[in-house]
Formats: sequence, C-alpha cells, structure tokens
Amino acid sequence: MSQTEMHAAESVPESAVSTRNISKNYGDVEALRDLSLEFPRGQLTSLLGPSGCGKTTLLKIIAGLLEPTSGEVEVNGKTVTGPGPDRAFVFQDFALLPWASVIRNVSFGLEMRGVAKSEREDIAERYIREVGLAGFEHSYPHELSGGMRQRVGLARALSVDAQVLLMDEPFSAVDEQTRRKFQEDLLHLVQNENKTFIFVTHSIEEAVYVSDQIAILLPRPSRVHEIIRPSGFREKGVDNIRRDPEYLDIVDEIWASLRTYVE
Repeated sequence: MSQTEMHAAESVPESAVSTRNISKNYGDVEALRDLSLEFPRGQLTSLLGPSGCGKTTLLKIIAGLLEPTSGEVEVNGKTVTGPGPDRAFVFQDFALLPWASVIRNVSFGLEMRGVAKSEREDIAERYIREVGLAGFEHSYPHELSGGMRQRVGLARALSVDAQVLLMDEPFSAVDEQTRRKFQEDLLHLVQNENKTFIFVTHSIEEAVYVSDQIAILLPRPSRVHEIIRPSGFREKGVDNIRRDPEYLDIVDEIWASLRTYVE
C-alpha cells in the first residue's frame, strides 16, 4: 500500500458501486478474473492500465451492457441485471443523433422517459450551459468540433440525472489543449454535481489529475494491482495540480508499476 493510499484510507466515503468477484470469459480467453472494487459515492474513480487490461469490459459490465461470467455488481445496494436509469454512459465516439439539434440530443434520454417537452428542454438548456455550449442549442453535430460534440454527449448524460456516470475514454478524440480544458471542467463537475464518476483512461497524467481514486489494472487476465487515492494537492486549485510534487511523485509511481506491462 502506497503512502498516498494509507493517508486517505480512513476518509473514504461509502460506496455507490461495488463489483464483487467479477470474472468475464470470451470462450477460452479470460478477460477479467475475480475482480472486486469499491467506487466511493460522490467521487471520481479512474480505471487505469495498459491496453487489453479489461477497463472498458468492466465499465460495460457496470453499465449492464455486458453480463459477467461470474460475480455481481451492486449500485446503491441493488444488484445490476441490465441497464438502468441510475447509470449513464458517456461514449468515446460521441454517439450523437446526426439529424438532431444539440438541445434535442441532450434531451433525448428525457424524451424516452416521457418527460414533457418544456421540462426536458429546460433541463437540457441548464446542462448545455454547464458544459459551455450556450448559444449552440440549435446547432447540429456536423456543425460542431469534436470537442463540442463530446460536450454534448456529457450534457446528455448529466441531463438524465443518473447517480453514476460511466465515461469510456471521453477525451481521447480531442486535441491536447481541449483535453486539458475538459479535465478542468470535469473536476468542477465532480465537485458540484454530487454524482459518482467511473472514468476509463490510458493516460497516467490524466488519471492522477482528475481522480479521487485510481484503480490500476494489470492485463491477461485483468486484476486489480493497486488502489491509489491522491489527496494532498486536491485543494490547491486546478492550475497548480500539475506542478505539485505529490502529483509528480504519483505519476512516477504509477509508471514504475506499469512499464513492465507495456508491449
């Protein structure tokens, strides 16, 4: 256990999501083995590890999009048997409706739940503003940059008021400048939205920057190698995190753990 993990262990809040002894096989291929994790309520947990370590597979099992070979997932104490309104998924490839405006895309989940048009548009407009897209309500996906389209996807996930947001490498398709702005915005969302975020990334620096908890997964088959809970630099402001000695030390610590597994 790292010093960072030990320092924060006593203050970990209750879990919103629990995975217990999750295994997933594809024929003879063992993708996940006996994987157990706790995801603290109201915090962001990153799933970090090399390609092929099962991060997205685990995320889809939590979402109810894949069934585990064995084990179970609980969300707020209830066993997951499929997709549900308590979870929302932010996809890597935006997954927007190309024929629908921004406000229609953001409100689409509410529309499917039968929410009245005026109410769902009020909710959609709130989250469009929150992700920085005010003024683009009536634009279409083809008129937006990649970063703006990803903001639409995030606003859509927020609008349905799910308690758990599942994010599958949501910033991987944008340039570095946009990615950094997204990371800052994500920190503000975690602080303000009182939701539980589960975030898949390949980037060590990104994981340390945005996370309250980092689960490091190792491949073939996927299993939990270490849990790290950054703590010391969280109150220093988004502009200072990357210069903080603890941030740099944790990045180096994680790289030392993973470098052997990089092909």
